[in-house]
Amino acid sequence: MLKGLYTAYTGMINEQNRMDVLTNNLANADTAGFKKEGATSQSFDEVLAVKIKDSSEYAGLHRNMGRVSLGVKVGENYTDFGQGSFRLTDNTYDMALSGPGFFTIQFTNKAGETSLKYTRDGSFTVNKQGYLVTKDGDYVMGENGRIQVDPLKLSAIDSQGNISQDGELIDTIRVTDFEDYNYLKHYGENYYEPVRGAQMKEDTDYKVVSGYLEMANVQVVSEMVEMISVSRAYETNQKMIQTFDSTLDIAANQLGKV
Repeated sequence: MLKGLYTAYTGMINEQNRMDVLTNNLANADTAGFKKEGATSQSFDEVLAVKIKDSSEYAGLHRNMGRVSLGVKVGENYTDFGQGSFRLTDNTYDMALSGPGFFTIQFTNKAGETSLKYTRDGSFTVNKQGYLVTKDGDYVMGENGRIQVDPLKLSAIDSQGNISQDGELIDTIRVTDFEDYNYLKHYGENYYEPVRGAQMKEDTDYKVVSGYLEMANVQVVSEMVEMISVSRAYETNQKMIQTFDSTLDIAANQLGKV
């Protein structure tokens, strides 16, 4: 009976984790370049239950009672890197990637330390100095370093990420790809950073689409349906705990009465 309480409790914890992931996806449904996450569940290892010190068994031998499952535990969360839909903006410096890869960003933290981060969010702009930056002011990297253009001139960006002004090549957007996206972790909502074991690869199977933004690959209706399913599962485990609690109350406070 107490095992049933624990099993229902682990089920509630697991559904709560799934709900957290779903609500985060929905909150970022309109965030450019956001990639939705998913949650997995794992079962605890089964244990072999045995009778011990039972005088009814011959010579006090231990007798197997079968295997017992101890409930569910939260598994790993994962990111779906599937392609999102494109939205027209008609802004030359808004860019979307069709195919694999990430824009390379020089990120500066509060301590002034710089590092490279990677994103699918191509909502860029040009600052007063002519540098191509993100909406948070981080520098967009090109093949020659930070990309600087003349803010008073019109720019043209082709499918390979080449930025030109007055017919002259300024720089090329640096697109970085990795062998295995499992070696990327979230940094904030829209940046990714590689972890130990990540390997970059040369990949030309992409197109830079100027004047468009890649939207989140979150299907709002699907996420809402999944949320309803999670809510029902959570309520079921909750009712199980209430049932076990009332049964324990009867066993402890009523069966012993004379």
